[in-house]
This record gives sequence, structure tokens and C-alpha cells, in this order.
Amino acid sequence: MNQVFPAPRLTDPAGFGRVAVLMGGTSAEREVSLASGGNVLEALRARGVDAHAVDGIPALVSALVEKRFDRVFNILHGNKGGGEDGVLQGLCEALGVPVTGSGVLGSALAMDKIRSKQVWLALGLPTPRYVRLAKGAAVHDAARELGLPVIVKPACEGSSVGITRVFDESGLDDAVALAARYPGELLMEQLVTGGEYTVGVLGEIALPSIRIVPAGEYYDYHAKYQADDTQYLCPGLRGDDELAMRELALAAFRAVGCRGWGRVDVMRDADGNNWLLEVNTAPGMTSHSLVPKAAREMGLPFEDLCWRVLETSLADGEGSHA
Repeated sequence: MNQVFPAPRLTDPAGFGRVAVLMGGTSAEREVSLASGGNVLEALRARGVDAHAVDGIPALVSALVEKRFDRVFNILHGNKGGGEDGVLQGLCEALGVPVTGSGVLGSALAMDKIRSKQVWLALGLPTPRYVRLAKGAAVHDAARELGLPVIVKPACEGSSVGITRVFDESGLDDAVALAARYPGELLMEQLVTGGEYTVGVLGEIALPSIRIVPAGEYYDYHAKYQADDTQYLCPGLRGDDELAMRELALAAFRAVGCRGWGRVDVMRDADGNNWLLEVNTAPGMTSHSLVPKAAREMGLPFEDLCWRVLETSLADGEGSHA
């Protein structure tokens, strides 16, 4: 899959104006967001961008009302105090301030794993069977309907927060109790056994897939952000298999209305079937994060990646190849 990044739309950092790098917040992913934001801030400043840290949406509101920033680089992860659920995007749209990444609809749909699945299934895209767990739902009946093993998780969280793999009915109640600590609905999903992959998206390009091989049994929060022994194989596949996964990821990304940049998580079973899990609209940019790894595989260093992501805040026709 021979893809080439187009020329940058801007070459002069002054063209971005004064940039708020939005990070931190009050979601369950605050610490990851602070780490990502610090890296982005350093990279943008190294390229001459007039970038400044802003912690959370209330602080951003004050700054935008006072017209202290011209655009926002959103690296605020999660929902309910994070920047991936459409609330931030609606705020910026209402105030006429450009923001990186997806808009209101794409952000809201991607944050909600249940609604993402409904869209994908309507379009014939593959995703594991699932049951929506409303409050008071008969979880044991749901598990029997799907067939164990299953995964129980909050429908609107990321970074493996609140997730439990359940192999027998005795673990169901604890799994539901953990997931219920987080806002929103719960989701029970068939557990796909196989390789875990992710595909970054930047503009109209699907980046090389990454196969994730944790030292332990699962790619959990520790393996994602703390462990140094997780292996990342990039590209994760070869030939037609790689092409098919990247095409599927791009189709899934577009299906839920996403744009700009993001990451699509996929499982691949023993028979070579790909199964869509979720879309992340403000992926991590930490030392362990996956989009930077895939971008480097295509010859795009971290500073250049941050520049390209910031360009996703430009309006159509804004900027120049000169």
C-alpha cells in the first residue's frame, strides 16, 4: 500500500496563530492526557508554533471568551470532562474557533461504542456481537445469549478503563460493578480470540497497522501506558491482509463521521477475520502511543506528525503548499 503524505498546507508557523493545547481535564483519562499534551506542546514549540497549555474545558472557555487563542489542538482524552464526546467540538463550533480532529457528530458517535457498532452493522462492517446493558439488565441472560467468554465495559470510556474479560458466569457481577463506576451505558461484547491491532488515520491516509503483543495475557492499562515490555510490530500484517485491514479501518472511521485524525482498534481472529472494536478521535501521544509509531514507519517524525494534526484545524482552502 504505497501511500505518500501530501505537502504540508502551511510552512510558516505564524499561520496557525496562537494555539491552545487542550489537555488534562476531569475524565478518567486525565493522566494520559497530561502526558500526551506535554509531548504535543513541546513538539509544536520546537517547530515555532505559538502554543500554550490549557488544562480542561472550563479554563478553555474563559480563554476563548477573552479571545486569547486562534485555534485549539485537542489532546483531551475521554468524555465527561474529556474532549472526545462532542461537547468540546460543539463549544468551539459555537464560538467559531477551529479545533483539530473530528466534529460534533463524529466525536460523539466514536465515543459511544454502542452507537458506533449500530452504524457499522447497518453498513455491513464487521464488529463482534454485543448486548447493551441498561440499568437493571439481566446480565447472566445476556451472557448466555452471546456465549461466554465475553467482555464487559463502559460504553463511553477509553484507555481500557473499566474493562473485564469474563470466562464464567461467576465473574459477571463483579465485571458489571466495575464498569458501572463510570458514566453512561454498559456494553457486553463477544470476546474475540486472536491478534490485537490498531490502525492510525491521518487525513485521507490509513497508517500502517500495528500488531500489539503484550508480555502479559492482555493489552490492559498497564501494558498500554506503563510497561516497557509490550511489543509493537509495524506493519502488523503484510500484502493483501495489510491492505484489507487498512481499508476496513478507513471505512469504519468515515462511517461514524470522523475526520482529521484518529485511530481504529481491530481484532483479528484465528481464521483471519477482522473485527472492529472502536474509534479514538484524540489518540494518545505518549511515549507508548501507537499513532506516532505508525507515522514514523511512514517517515513522519513526531514533530511533523503534530504539525499535520494541527493542520486538521484549518478550513478547506486555508493554508498554502508554498
